Amino acid sequence: MTLTTTPAPGAASLRPPNKLPKPNDACWCGSGKKYKKCHQEADAEFIKDERKRLEANRVRPGRVSPMRTVPESIPKPDYWQTGQPSRGTGRNVRTPEEIERMRAAGAAAARILKLAGAFVKPGISTDDIDAYVHELTIKEGGYPSPLNYRGFPKSVCTSVNEVICHGIPDDRKLLDGDIVNLDVTIFIGGVHGDCNATFGVGTIDEESTQLIRVTHECLMKGIEAVKPGRPISDIGRNIEQHADKYGYGVVRAYCGHGISETFHAPLQIPHYFDARSTTKMEVGMTFTIEPMIALGTWEETTWDDEWTAVTKDLKRTAQFEHTILVTEAGCDILTLEP
Repeated sequence: MTLTTTPAPGAASLRPPNKLPKPNDACWCGSGKKYKKCHQEADAEFIKDERKRLEANRVRPGRVSPMRTVPESIPKPDYWQTGQPSRGTGRNVRTPEEIERMRAAGAAAARILKLAGAFVKPGISTDDIDAYVHELTIKEGGYPSPLNYRGFPKSVCTSVNEVICHGIPDDRKLLDGDIVNLDVTIFIGGVHGDCNATFGVGTIDEESTQLIRVTHECLMKGIEAVKPGRPISDIGRNIEQHADKYGYGVVRAYCGHGISETFHAPLQIPHYFDARSTTKMEVGMTFTIEPMIALGTWEETTWDDEWTAVTKDLKRTAQFEHTILVTEAGCDILTLEP
């Protein structure tokens, strides 16, 4: 829809911002009028038409192929057959020997993610990506951690457009202009390395380009907050403050987590400021930071498959993730290639 309301001099765009003012606040266009006297009515029409467009173009589930197999020679996590992971040791701090294995697993995950991202292009299916990631993981000598974790049927999560996370690879083909998050985790050396990134498919619009850039910035802002002795809430505070500058939503239903021999250890890392997250960061802790940032609302809903989470307003979302080690000086990112 094209708005017919004339903007104030110098207004950059007739498209309403992600975060709208209250009725009695000054209008976003810079006219000096109250919002209810200026763009509120036109914005309501824009949002209505935008919702129709998003509904028409929403991602829909496709056909899911059978689970892939892993050679007998590959060491496997405890859940590979039953789908039920153990609770692990409950420790948040890792030994030096565990940390070295975590570094190796993180580097392997980073290599796989880099190659998988380069594989993304219009016309391939997310199931094609799953087959490629599965092959790369086995070549590394590892097990794809998502495979049969609590029954997840695939070796990688592929989350397209409004899908926040846990998208199941299927036969839907990627379209020019889509964005897709690839969440890669490998079990190798008895530990998990976990990372993800969002990639543009072909040529993407400016709004999606900015969303991806800002989401990566949010991850790095969160990492900057990692310091021994500080509460975990510092991480979410940094992320939320940066996302707020752009009017973006920070998804609250999913968080970072402790990780080592257990894929998802009990330690939780919210990506928004949560005053209840008072656990102090300690040298030797390993956990993920993986903010999910949405163009619109942070609220989500889940498909009938009980895995695929999507934004309630169907606006796009992006995500980036690293596995982090707390050090005396701050932190190391474990999911980088050496």
